[in-house]
Amino acid sequence: MSQIFPKSANAAARSSLFVVLSLVLFLGWVIFTLMRSSWVTRQNEFVEQPIQFSHAHHVGGIGLDCRYCHTSVENSAFAGIPPTKTCMNCHSQIWSNAPMLEPVRASFRNNTPLTWIRVNDLPDFVYFNHQIHVKQGVGCATCHGPVDKMALTYQATSMQMEWCLECHREPEKFLRPRSEVFNMAYQAPANQLELGRTLKKEYNVAGVEHMTSCSVCHR
Repeated sequence: MSQIFPKSANAAARSSLFVVLSLVLFLGWVIFTLMRSSWVTRQNEFVEQPIQFSHAHHVGGIGLDCRYCHTSVENSAFAGIPPTKTCMNCHSQIWSNAPMLEPVRASFRNNTPLTWIRVNDLPDFVYFNHQIHVKQGVGCATCHGPVDKMALTYQATSMQMEWCLECHREPEKFLRPRSEVFNMAYQAPANQLELGRTLKKEYNVAGVEHMTSCSVCHR
């Protein structure tokens, strides 16, 4: 009985297997890269707001403390969005007739809140508590980036799980004294690891087994 396939079919079969394997690996690389790209994570993407509030001016220029607007950051899971009255504390006196601030004045006159769009918006299945991070010595800039230099606010990090786990696995690389949590000009010292280990013990930061447990962030 003669062969159904010629001998050249063996080479064709091996080549097709190589092509399929290469295609699978390439598609895997594309998906892996895409899922970590700013197109998916929205990292460094400016968010359109009802008023383009400049942290660079208010924090970096004037020197407002984060807690002046985000009043619940030390005692709540949510940092808090300031009511219009907070804006009017200053803007009833300065820039009181500026056209760009008319939405603020209208909000105050009509007693209707401004609808701010969250920039660092985690999925509903992720639990994040600002209070515990502040208490444990995690600075605002660690997660939110150089807010004091942002003329327009953007998400400075990927906010993906692997990014969170980097800190949860080795918090000593990121911890700072509680007195420096809201200091946007703070620079990690040369002995950060030594300082971080000391603060980790002093602040009773949980061990890596607990910090990387699924239930810590997914409840």
